[in-house]
Amino acid sequence: MSFGMLSTPVGTLGVTGEGGAITRVEWVRDAREQDVDALVADALAQLEAYFAGERHRFDVPFDLGAQSEGARAVLMTLHDTVEFGDSITYGDLAARSGTDIPARGIGTIMGANPVPIIVPCHRVLASDGLGGYSGGAPGQGLVTKRALLEFEGALPAPLF
Repeated sequence: MSFGMLSTPVGTLGVTGEGGAITRVEWVRDAREQDVDALVADALAQLEAYFAGERHRFDVPFDLGAQSEGARAVLMTLHDTVEFGDSITYGDLAARSGTDIPARGIGTIMGANPVPIIVPCHRVLASDGLGGYSGGAPGQGLVTKRALLEFEGALPAPLF
């Protein structure tokens, strides 16, 4: 197992790789010992380029872990079809994925996404607003989601 960290505008990200794939991207509060192999170094470099505005898509191999067939289909549909600067509603993602998972179930799947940013769950919105977000520092999920969407140009920056 390999692990590395990257300071970003939305907090410090920890990236874990195992078995030739990225298995986890998470927000970390405390410094941890890093053991960075080539795969994690590549993922960290791609994330750094993303936050520098130089990369819009990730091509590191990732492993979604234990997921139902429906959840895997939803996450892969999100990864493959919702581009940088775009957004989609929970209901539209459900329909696009070809599953029978209702919009509320899509929200649950987004909350269990093991590789946020790489699989861009921040781009999935409620039909009447931002919806939820479990990423970011504790208690800062929606602030983090809004910051990512503003950074990508999917939401206008607040006037004040």
